[in-house]
Amino acid sequence: MANGQRELKATFSPLQPGFHIYSIDLPAHGIDGLGIPTRLSVQGGLTAVGKPTTNVATRLLRPAGLPTEIPVYPDGPVTFTLPVRQTSSHRADVIVSYGACSENTCLMPVDEEVIHLSSLN
Repeated sequence: MANGQRELKATFSPLQPGFHIYSIDLPAHGIDGLGIPTRLSVQGGLTAVGKPTTNVATRLLRPAGLPTEIPVYPDGPVTFTLPVRQTSSHRADVIVSYGACSENTCLMPVDEEVIHLSSLN
């Protein structure tokens, strides 16, 4: 891509069948305290030059017995694409946050986990 712009792709794949992750557009503290928004950002040798997009659309999930609808991605893997620009050849970090849930249970959320990229070539 031009001007050092690249695309960072990250696929979130729940390991258990029937699990989904929450929308990247979910508010920081969920809706009525429910849900953990998916987040993808970079630091170090990369700078985001746009917002992440996904390969699938969200759907609305209504937890049993609650009037709230929460935007989630369909069960299974979701690939995010983040436009980035390489700002140096130094190591870059990808920071992710997400929560994976099924219709009946949620797994422990991941909050700002840092993934080190050793090479930017």
